[in-house]
Amino acid sequence: MARFTTFRFCLDPSAEQETVLRRHAGAARFGYNQCLRLVKQALDGKRRGTASKVPWSGFDLINAFNGWKRSGDAGRVLVAATDGTTTVQVTGLAWRGEVSQQVFEEAAVDLGRGLAAFTASRTGGRKGRQVGFPRFKSKKRTALSFRVRCKTSATGRASIRVGDQAPRTVTLPGVGTVAVRQDTRRLRRMLAKSRAKVVSATVAHRAGRWQVSLVCEAADLHHDRRHQPDPAADWVGVDRGLAVFVVAARADGTELLRVDDPPRPSRNAMGRQRRLARAVTRKQRGSRNRAKAAARLGRHHARVRAIRDRFLHQVSNKLVKTHARLAIETLNITGMLGNRHLAAAISDAAWGELARQLAYKQQWRSGHLTHVDRWYPSTKTCSSCRTVAPTVPLHQRTFTCAVCGYEADRDHNAAVNLAVWAEQHHAQARDLHAGGPVTNARRGEGSGRRTRAGETGPDDAGTVPTPPTVRRGRPRRALSHNSNEL
Repeated sequence: MARFTTFRFCLDPSAEQETVLRRHAGAARFGYNQCLRLVKQALDGKRRGTASKVPWSGFDLINAFNGWKRSGDAGRVLVAATDGTTTVQVTGLAWRGEVSQQVFEEAAVDLGRGLAAFTASRTGGRKGRQVGFPRFKSKKRTALSFRVRCKTSATGRASIRVGDQAPRTVTLPGVGTVAVRQDTRRLRRMLAKSRAKVVSATVAHRAGRWQVSLVCEAADLHHDRRHQPDPAADWVGVDRGLAVFVVAARADGTELLRVDDPPRPSRNAMGRQRRLARAVTRKQRGSRNRAKAAARLGRHHARVRAIRDRFLHQVSNKLVKTHARLAIETLNITGMLGNRHLAAAISDAAWGELARQLAYKQQWRSGHLTHVDRWYPSTKTCSSCRTVAPTVPLHQRTFTCAVCGYEADRDHNAAVNLAVWAEQHHAQARDLHAGGPVTNARRGEGSGRRTRAGETGPDDAGTVPTPPTVRRGRPRRALSHNSNEL
């Protein structure tokens, strides 16, 4: 087992099962909020000198919540005797037996990640935008979601099973066997041949549908589906753009792939999106009609995202299946979004998601992906004589060299230059991981410690972090990137 992959299925629960799913999602939100409340109480107590330790990691938060849920603060009742006396009986959290206990534990782990990110952001151990202190989850605005782990019993039976009673079913701890809409044959074959093992399951309610995402620890791809080591293999430059989505070419000028008709799902569906958005604003706040209109708008956004994801997977699969060495430029996408004329088109193109897919798919197939330096003038450089032009306007789709007279499509010329750069500098280039969620490593089963690498708490650092003051006002505008690279 050497890689992690996720299988997502759309659930088809009954009315009773949907009630159970909502109960588990509410329990996850309750556990997160209660753990955050315990952290804030400990921070206040440490400032006053009445508390000595603040639960900060996921393991400490789980222990703190387990101690609280059995205490009188979580629940107690008055018991009246026949002689007229009353006594206080501690019941703890009375309804905790109605849901799986893993829901509370995973909620505590999520809060621990947020606290670790907050600490790393303040101490300089985390790059990017500053991370704020975690906040309470609202019942109205927070999406329904919870996560459970897959445990194995003494008899070898897994708690999360696929196709247990019927081929299109998923069995979850605390919920039972739930029907799914898609075919699970591929995952069932991998589980039967011991080529995959389910690690966890995340159930979420998105766009009016319940979905389950099964994180699996899978074996490497078959030997025939992976690229064989070949030092003499040619590098392929991949240029991303707006008018032409992707152009792939070798250093000798051979064009291998051109995708010049992207779907542009957001722009094509903007008319419907505006009508649905106006329908939401016209409804009275808090009414059921407004909730129905918002649900229709959410389903529209989910459809747009599904179209975009399908197209990106098709393009990335074409690239990684046929080319062992790819070179893409490191774009400052955040800075480009500062251009109000191109921000919508750049967001609709999803260049960052394409780079993320190329990164992990090339890793699965034992290929190589090199990120070209951001300041390399791939568009302005002549691929024939290597002369750098002073500027190439965005509307000029044909590159013409003023020195040697070479003419070529600007995207093709940029792809060739990326391949040339990769051949010359691939040994010194860092293999940067594209943006996106980090795959979580498998944790041990049971109630063992679930700390992460680099996770620290206020007791380890010797200081007590305090929630930062929220600054209101207009956000700082990011610097825009050179538009000639589009």
